[in-house]
Amino acid sequence: MTTGGAEKAPLGQELLRTRAETGASSAMVYELAPDAPVLRLTALSGIPPPVLEPWRRIALAAPIPVAVAARRQRLVWAADHQQLARDFPRTAVALPYDFALGAAPLDDGTGCRGAVVLLWPSGHGSELSAAEHTAFEAACRRLAALLPGGGTPDGPLVVLEPPARVVGPDEALAAVDYVERLPGGGCALDLEGRVTMLSAGAAGLLGADALRGARPWEVLPWLASPAFEDRCRAAVLSRRPVSFTACRPPGQWLAFRLFPDGRGVSVWISASDEESRPEVRWPTEAIPLRAGQMYHVLHLAAALTEAVGVKDVTELFADQIVPAFGAQGMLMYAAEAGRLRTVAERGYPPEVVEAFEGLPLNTAQSPTVRALATGEPSFFSSAEETEARFPGLARQTGMAARAVLPLIVSGRPVGCCVLAYRRPRTFSPEERQVLTSLAGLMAQALDRASLYDTAQQLAHDLQAGLLPHRLPPVHGLQVAARYLPATRGMDIGGDFYDLIRLGEHQVAAVIGDVQGHNAAAAALMGQARTAVHAYATAGAAPDEVLARTNRLLADLDPDLFTSCLYVHLDLRTHLARLASAGHPPPVLRHPDGRTDVLRVPPGMLLGVAPGTRFAATTVALPPGAVLALYTDGLVERPGTDLDDGVAALAADLAAARYPDPSGLADTVLARRGAHTERLDDVALLLLAPTADVPGGGA
Repeated sequence: MTTGGAEKAPLGQELLRTRAETGASSAMVYELAPDAPVLRLTALSGIPPPVLEPWRRIALAAPIPVAVAARRQRLVWAADHQQLARDFPRTAVALPYDFALGAAPLDDGTGCRGAVVLLWPSGHGSELSAAEHTAFEAACRRLAALLPGGGTPDGPLVVLEPPARVVGPDEALAAVDYVERLPGGGCALDLEGRVTMLSAGAAGLLGADALRGARPWEVLPWLASPAFEDRCRAAVLSRRPVSFTACRPPGQWLAFRLFPDGRGVSVWISASDEESRPEVRWPTEAIPLRAGQMYHVLHLAAALTEAVGVKDVTELFADQIVPAFGAQGMLMYAAEAGRLRTVAERGYPPEVVEAFEGLPLNTAQSPTVRALATGEPSFFSSAEETEARFPGLARQTGMAARAVLPLIVSGRPVGCCVLAYRRPRTFSPEERQVLTSLAGLMAQALDRASLYDTAQQLAHDLQAGLLPHRLPPVHGLQVAARYLPATRGMDIGGDFYDLIRLGEHQVAAVIGDVQGHNAAAAALMGQARTAVHAYATAGAAPDEVLARTNRLLADLDPDLFTSCLYVHLDLRTHLARLASAGHPPPVLRHPDGRTDVLRVPPGMLLGVAPGTRFAATTVALPPGAVLALYTDGLVERPGTDLDDGVAALAADLAAARYPDPSGLADTVLARRGAHTERLDDVALLLLAPTADVPGGGA
């Protein structure tokens, strides 16, 4: 992370201005990665960087405020922790503190570039005031223009709030004298809890005077309870005073009062005879887990309930647990066909990962194989301890300490996870217990995700088998087809398309959408596509193709309905005859770039009534024009009208550059956001006649 001078950088100055004008206590800026639907933390101010460790990279589809703001291009607001827990439970579990939160997209006029998150102290009103809302909107415009593009190579900018005021040497000495004269003692902490100032009185009460630069709970065993780190973090995030008592051995009770602001925390310490609800009992047998580690674990547990695939599960573990426990490396294996297969890795050179890929499960000299065979985790605190048990392993991997965690489900090994450290490290009993419990949680999630991936792959293979592997080449016609399955769920889609050669100068195109997302829908989709193909090649007119297909599907009585659009194109006359069965209207892009939505008589859905008749419409399709056929997944959005979606598609077709149908299809899909989260399948078929037609043309 970049800290020195960050407040002088334009983005740093803007963050401080944003906080000042909106009254926010903290600010975070995320930039959309250019090569993936991921938000990357770019800059932060007024919040400890370790708090944001789980959210340095956020999937655009994640159900957390900043991702929702960027994805849906709207302000997201939570007035308090109760609303945050209701609307965003994953975030609320990991941050159990009271504050108000607002997240908004950053759009520089070319599209969404990222998002900004602002926090306000607890006790904020239920809504943003008019002044706050105006300041927030203005800040979004300025921040969008300052995004670096490509992220910050040294990590996010950490923008420090400047001192409250600058004083001379005499006033500084007077301030020290003032503090020392007061009863008790005081110390100052930065936002991450490190001691920046310690009075003599505080040093005496704490029994230590070498605390500068350290976190008290990491140096003083009697403050090692997670409760104390948690109280400090609560004060920083809520910007509200916090009090607690602790017992310094052998029996001296101390009262701590914490007063936070955007630069750190002032702590006042005094003797206390109150022993009510003590947070610590001394002596403690071992230093417990840090509060930050606990929240990483809670965040992982909450997030795993929403993860579906193996990649989701392993990335969550790598993003949450690896940094929480300070590991420099991670390897996660799945046990398949008697061998280890790498499913995720962090921090290891490629040659090391390759060396252990496919390791047989009967290999003796492997801690991962041993852990799977015994079902027992193992912990190695140093390279010497590792080498004593498994010669050459520490030297080969460059890691000194490691935790080897078997992933077991109902007595069945499904994989193994290795957390590794470059320096020696002792694992406390509490850490061993938590890591072992996490391994059980991960094992169940990984097993469930493996089943999901297998089922999803089968579904997609079946879907691909029902769609044409390639469209037939037709002289005088350029064609581009795209199919994208829904991103959520593993059911089989019912969208289909086809291109049918009818003669030297004639071709038919069809696109359709079967109701439902299951095996029955896929079967009906195959029957509908086959029927259309058969009736088209038999020479039936467009309206008759739909009428005959409708009778067939009605006779099958599938309890599912199908929308369909059929186009008969004559490449000599450049005329197209279209017939529709309840399908979204096609869009025609003229050679000059104008677009029209063709209002083809919609007709009734196929399979509803066997005697339904359909109407055909004739339109000109000259060289240079493009006819776009699509399914509703491309234009439908929750809460918006279908006609608005069709109009937006027509505008995208008009605005896009047109090098060729394939490039146009990719541009339109990108503009329509089809490569991000999709609640439905998307099919797109573009038809573009050319002037080059055998035997001449009209």
